[in-house]
Amino acid sequence: MTDSRPGSQPTGNRVGKGWVQRALDAVETVGNKLPQPVTLFAILMGLVLLASWVAGTVGLKATHPGTGQEIAAVNLLSAAGIRRIFTEMVSVFAAFPPLGLVLVVMIGIGVAERSGFIAAALKSFVGSVPRVAITFSIVTAGMLSSVAADAGYVVLIPLGAAIFAGMGRHPLAGLAAAFAGVSGGFGANLFPTSLDPLLAGFTEPAARILDPDYTVNPMCNWWFMAASVPLVGVVGTLVTERLIEPRLGPWGVEGGQGEAEGGLTEREKKGLVWASVWSVVVLGFFVVLALPRFQIFYDAEQGFTPLYRSIVPIMTILFFVPGLVYGIVTGSITGDKQVAKMTAESMGTMGGYIVLAFAAAQFVAYFNWSNIGLILAVFGADGLKAVGFTGIPLLVSFILVASVINIAIGSASAKWAILAPIFVPMLMLMGYSPETTQAAYRIGDSYTNILTPLLPYFPLVITFAAKYVKDVGIGTIISLMLPFSVAFAVVRIAMFVVWIQLGWPLGLEAPIHYEP
Repeated sequence: MTDSRPGSQPTGNRVGKGWVQRALDAVETVGNKLPQPVTLFAILMGLVLLASWVAGTVGLKATHPGTGQEIAAVNLLSAAGIRRIFTEMVSVFAAFPPLGLVLVVMIGIGVAERSGFIAAALKSFVGSVPRVAITFSIVTAGMLSSVAADAGYVVLIPLGAAIFAGMGRHPLAGLAAAFAGVSGGFGANLFPTSLDPLLAGFTEPAARILDPDYTVNPMCNWWFMAASVPLVGVVGTLVTERLIEPRLGPWGVEGGQGEAEGGLTEREKKGLVWASVWSVVVLGFFVVLALPRFQIFYDAEQGFTPLYRSIVPIMTILFFVPGLVYGIVTGSITGDKQVAKMTAESMGTMGGYIVLAFAAAQFVAYFNWSNIGLILAVFGADGLKAVGFTGIPLLVSFILVASVINIAIGSASAKWAILAPIFVPMLMLMGYSPETTQAAYRIGDSYTNILTPLLPYFPLVITFAAKYVKDVGIGTIISLMLPFSVAFAVVRIAMFVVWIQLGWPLGLEAPIHYEP
């Protein structure tokens, strides 16, 4: 096997591999022959502009099934389109969803990492958790992280890589396991998240097209999504350990001497204890602020929405304070100048990502402004409706169509706004409840997240991977994630079909079948 230290190729010896491994190697090779991500996004920007000119010239149109409004393709090469490109270029970049989240959290992570706190915490974690449970823990933690919105992308994915490296395992396998949980297992969670009421808000009016008095409980998919967590966790673990790690090969010169090797010194133990104490203090402080009586992170009308929207600064503080305390106790921080230097160095490592985010933000904006994605989604939904499938075949086909549309339109709510008015009433007429259709949609809105460069956090994943392996490309990441995507699709669809056949309720007030 080839050495897989930073700077070497990400995959090991290709001799003697099975057809699955050879196919993934081919995907990686072809994918990495594409231009560098920044260049690729620039090319895609040009293609979208050209497509918008063609679509706008021929008058490509569709009717939004929810609002009844006409959706027309917008020519971005018109005078108005070019003016919009230039006048909104800066605001598009500044408003790119992952950018602010990443940079703000990196302030806290920079101190925690450079003070030695994260390395010490990883040593302690690796020493206390059974090796057999680590992969499962990473994948499962990724799924549960959706409670904190998109924070899992910024925190868990690099931590997954660092934990694997610390054990002498290939860090890209840990990165892939975390990414699979955070994004490929999207929607599966033991706890309710902000996505539940968001989707139910589209499902209910779609159901009322047929039944004016129908109501949808926001927790209508809770039981099914909670039951999906252990299944996805086990499958993600098997894919990581049986497919991804063997393909990547060993990490390190002699089977992998990881950065978490060796025990903690007495000073490090003392620093970790005090950092842990302050972590609990800070966390307790925010828990108190979230109590309804104080009306700070809880609002009588919005519930805990202010808390959810404060997750990013809260996480920054939860990294910053323990990192600072650890540094003071161990002596790695002796003054405020060092703290400022640590945060500046942390920002410096994000230079490549910032450039990549600029190109990705412009491309996503162009694609949205052109309306091409919306029009194609409507055409795809109409085509499926015209096929004539019924029952389970229609449900499965709907999941597959939603997963394909997911490659072009990342927003769960944007896709559901288009698909719900079509498929919720249609499946109600076939005897399936709106809650069942919503659950099917949520499966399709998950497992292809990890394959599309249009995912806003995809460039960030490449940046994290490049820390360990030079010249990581889009092909590398897609070849790593493809087995997860296929496996998650197979098991989640199969679980859904069995669940439907058994007639189990999907959640609170959520029957499988609809009876007028």
